[in-house]
Amino acid sequence: MFCNQCEQTAGGTGCTKSGVCGKNEDIQSLQDILLYGLKGMAAYAYHAGELGAKDGLVDAFMHEALFKTVTNVSFDLGRHIDMVMKCGMMNLRAMELLDKAHTGKFGNPIPTEVETGTRKGPGILVTGHDLLDLYELLKQTEGTGINVYTHSEMLPAHAYPVLRKFKHLVGNYGGAWQEQKKEFKEFTGAILATTNCVLIPPENTYIDRLFTIGVTGVPGAAHLNTRDFSAVIQKAKSLPQLPEAPGKKIMTGFHHTAILGIADKVVAAVKAGKIKRFFLIGGCDGAKPGRNYYTELAERVPKDCVILTLACGKYRFNKLDFGNIDGIPRLLDIGQCNNAYSAIQVALALSKAFNCPVNSLPLSIVLSWFEQKAVAILLTLLTLDIKGIRVGPTPPAFITPNVLKVLQDKFDLKLITNAEADMKDMLKTP
Repeated sequence: MFCNQCEQTAGGTGCTKSGVCGKNEDIQSLQDILLYGLKGMAAYAYHAGELGAKDGLVDAFMHEALFKTVTNVSFDLGRHIDMVMKCGMMNLRAMELLDKAHTGKFGNPIPTEVETGTRKGPGILVTGHDLLDLYELLKQTEGTGINVYTHSEMLPAHAYPVLRKFKHLVGNYGGAWQEQKKEFKEFTGAILATTNCVLIPPENTYIDRLFTIGVTGVPGAAHLNTRDFSAVIQKAKSLPQLPEAPGKKIMTGFHHTAILGIADKVVAAVKAGKIKRFFLIGGCDGAKPGRNYYTELAERVPKDCVILTLACGKYRFNKLDFGNIDGIPRLLDIGQCNNAYSAIQVALALSKAFNCPVNSLPLSIVLSWFEQKAVAILLTLLTLDIKGIRVGPTPPAFITPNVLKVLQDKFDLKLITNAEADMKDMLKTP
């Protein structure tokens, strides 16, 4: 960052304005947090806008907040903290906007069992987050003999009534985004990347059958400027057919409307002592060491507890068999990262049912972070004054020790340690 007051690199050895320029690393940290939060919120607002949903307050805040990051606008640490917290609240509005746009267009998700293998025949794999892209592709491939598969964050699409009515939406292929280079190489059909979390293919692998649309773009891949998928369909028909290879079935679709539909049953199980605690374990996955913590933590959850999960972090454990409690599945996949809105609605409903604050619920939240949307969601949870959240596998590099201390002091934000110790500590919490 360049300091326009001393005309040197901010914080560098030649910087002479240490009291008022970029040398203030805490203000720079808060501006970075705000920028990452805005990027995440922008993704949700963009998807909602594609479905015709707008929120003037969200748009106005984005202008205000981005302006706040301009050099020398403000050196007031408190005002920057307030803006970061406001970003969390506005992200809640953006997620609510997108949730209503999705359910208004595709119906309320219902719990659904999804195949993870492949069916014999030509195939198209859809990755990313954009349900509208998938919907338009399904309409155009109907009756063509092409099977359509979801990948990673598109898995929850199978639970929406309007999308699941397409019989050629046959399953989910692969896991989290960081595995796509290996998984896409093995998938012999065409591939459509609809949003972020797309990687550049290794040389001489699948670039010739990769298509991007909207904001996505990969050098060498064909980019679609409209939702005319005829080129993808033609490519799929020209490629080798996928084999008949059944896979393990996994569940998705536990949107808050589905969970609240069995709220009486859940509350009764809690009051009867059959459900002792809820664990929200999810977030954005990554490839660096330490992510196996989330698998181990899920495996350590006692059998009288329920796990809520969302985003691609669930691929660390969503093929494990956790069983059920009085017919209530112990693993409830709420959906995409934006469906953190659903998790919040479930927590608020439980709070009302038990007539206690959210922070007094038998609820532990453990999140994995990697990219901008994970930052936006964490800010939303903090804005709602939810305390005791654990994050990992490492603290974000853009959060300075001073800013981290503020978050720890105000919100009891914790960094993960090891699964055994953290589980013992969470089970001690009333």
